[in-house]
Amino acid sequence: MGQLIADGQLRVGLIGAGPWATTVHAPGLADHPGTALTAVWARRPEAAQALAETHCAATAASVEELFAQVDAVAFAVPPSVQAELGVRAAEAGKHLILEKPIAADLDGARRLADAVAAADVAALVMLTLRYSAQTQEWLAGLAQAGGWAGGGARWLSGALLGGQYATSEWRQDDGGALSDIGPHALDMLDAALGPITEVVAARQSPGDLWHLMLAHEGGVVSTATLSLRLPVQPTVVEVAVWGRHGYRTLGGKSGSAQESYTALLDDFAAMIASGTTAHPCDVRRGLHLQGLLEQARESAAK
Repeated sequence: MGQLIADGQLRVGLIGAGPWATTVHAPGLADHPGTALTAVWARRPEAAQALAETHCAATAASVEELFAQVDAVAFAVPPSVQAELGVRAAEAGKHLILEKPIAADLDGARRLADAVAAADVAALVMLTLRYSAQTQEWLAGLAQAGGWAGGGARWLSGALLGGQYATSEWRQDDGGALSDIGPHALDMLDAALGPITEVVAARQSPGDLWHLMLAHEGGVVSTATLSLRLPVQPTVVEVAVWGRHGYRTLGGKSGSAQESYTALLDDFAAMIASGTTAHPCDVRRGLHLQGLLEQARESAAK
């Protein structure tokens, strides 16, 4: 387990200096009482330096230099890069804060999960909706009531038509709605209705509009509709379940990304302090979701 700095904070290095790193990771790490943003590395040194200076952190000249200065590493980079560098960070004994999807493909996700297990380090995935207090209350109510027969998720946005993420290459070329927001939708339906065992069917319509049918343990079936290229304003985010207790819905984005990141850091710091590596949103969760993404792509390609 990592060593804490003098005031009890965990030293965290940040890899990436794009919009998500700038608005969520860096301020979250710098402001949280249990963590200190210690170093930043990015493929664009000038961006890394600017972000580091804003939060009084060091700029690392290489990932190896960053690893040498920290106890944990947070990633805000494309999935393929995260999978490669995440393995190296775990092998260096560093705890990990990962973005979703955790890799570009299932093989990469497996290698990352195996490296985390072998190193016995903590690794949490930033599943924004799950860390929301509103979501946790909603899921607890569902679990208490039981008897849910089905459900659905809708996430409809124009995020890739313009704005700060419209130039994101992995989202535009390799990911799209399925890779970017699919993990959130799949995670929520899985948490609400029980483990998803199979992607029964998937179809990608023109405009990156995805339709999924999912089978859960116990015979429950759910659906998901996803797009980041619809001219919808504001973004539609809704998860719903139905059954013998009626219809229950979780609407909106359930709090800010910054609030969710703070909640993640609360759990992350507590895990490392107690020597725990298991968590509902750990790297194994990321691997499970990656497998479902792979099934959806294979089904849509038939």
